[in-house]
Amino acid sequence: MFLTLSTTGTADVTPSDLGFLLHKHPDRVQSFELSVGRAHVFYPVVSAQRCTAAFMLEVDPIGMVREKRFGGGDFALSQYVNDRPYAASSMLAVAMGKVWNTALKGRCKVRPDLEGVSLPLEISIPALACSGDSDLVTRVFAPLGWQVTAEVPPVDPTIPQWGQSPYCDVELVGTMPLAEALSHLYVLLPVLDDAKHYWVSTDEIDKLIRNAGGWLDTHPERDLIIRRYLKHQRDLVAEAEARLAGPGGDVLLDDTVEAGAQGETGSASTAPDLALPATLAQQRAAAVIGALQEVGAHRVVDLGCGEGALIRRLLSDPSFTEVVGVDVSATVLERAERRLGLERMPDSVRARLTLRQSSATYRDVALHGYDAVVLMEVIEHVDMDRLPSLERSVFGQAHPAAVVVTTPNADYNVLYPHLAAHEMRHTDHRFEWSRAEFEQRATGVAERHGYDVALRPIGPADETHGAPTQLAIFRRSDAMATQQEVVRA
Repeated sequence: MFLTLSTTGTADVTPSDLGFLLHKHPDRVQSFELSVGRAHVFYPVVSAQRCTAAFMLEVDPIGMVREKRFGGGDFALSQYVNDRPYAASSMLAVAMGKVWNTALKGRCKVRPDLEGVSLPLEISIPALACSGDSDLVTRVFAPLGWQVTAEVPPVDPTIPQWGQSPYCDVELVGTMPLAEALSHLYVLLPVLDDAKHYWVSTDEIDKLIRNAGGWLDTHPERDLIIRRYLKHQRDLVAEAEARLAGPGGDVLLDDTVEAGAQGETGSASTAPDLALPATLAQQRAAAVIGALQEVGAHRVVDLGCGEGALIRRLLSDPSFTEVVGVDVSATVLERAERRLGLERMPDSVRARLTLRQSSATYRDVALHGYDAVVLMEVIEHVDMDRLPSLERSVFGQAHPAAVVVTTPNADYNVLYPHLAAHEMRHTDHRFEWSRAEFEQRATGVAERHGYDVALRPIGPADETHGAPTQLAIFRRSDAMATQQEVVRA
């Protein structure tokens, strides 16, 4: 897949200054190994009148199948014979986000005078995956200041009965800062593709807000962009809508691949950005970590751990000396291994972690005797008639010193504009409790199993409807007495 970006410069900016903004030297071909393939950046035109940077991504469909990172179509052959190497899609956006990460942020340390300068830009994408909808290409790019030319060629000019191609040849012309133009491409290529080739989670909300927060809320196709970018997952769409409507949240930057300004072949690096506020998911995880520290837990079970978002935070704190991640799905645990990077993890950290396939509703003697069990956004995925089994296995049989539970607050749902009345945030939720229902349930569990319970809100609180997430900290009564004796001693 291929993309070119050109400029003729301005009175104060020469065309070749594009190399400084992209942090890629015009005199060199630079290559980068990425999860989606191998990317190359080179400059076919560099003159006093015009500079063109070309971005080429080589995709290996067979390698993707071998590594089991990307899903296939409805039949096995589609894994090997497909448009991935040729059509500009979400993969191109991923690659651009890595290779041109610094440019996407609008930074130029070598030439800070270039930051935020509007340039005349021309972008060419010879084959854009968009289901042949040239009108949609215009609808999403034109409101952002682009003159759009989008043509849908025939599949084969010599065989008219084959019809039109599902791809568009796209030309964009506009004047704006380079970072702004790259943000449009980064967000809208996956939107037009509408078939993201990678797993979509709450991290995608961070990326959407970070890269489109300045223009998305006033875009006439705002709702379509959010839905498609988040792969039509209603709970993610609802959270994105809420964040756009109110205060934002803390964002973790992607791993970046960037050569130094005008530098040599790039290498992988990770750059944290601490200037941004926290997403609801991150506030939730932070609240759970705080609760575990409050009860003095060192050996923790993350029951229903999913892909390991909480586990990563637990491992980053050496006070948690043993972490057990449990999930009923072997596939999800495999994803957790990849996302946590077990093969690259230091031995001292790896020794603290165990991943285990098990069910929250069945007795597992291996989970007995831990300091704490966490059920973070888990209980609402369990059928109501299975909740007594979960209660017995966690509070009765595992019987940890503490249990930390988070779950959505159903009272808050009316504040999500795209949730219909009585609609739940996720299609897999079996129920969502109001604050009163959660308090009643939590109090009953505590009384039946010898625990004391405290309830707390998580996230921005509404005066009438409360916070979006509710948390319960259960402490075993005898454990509290022991802790108090230790403190007095």
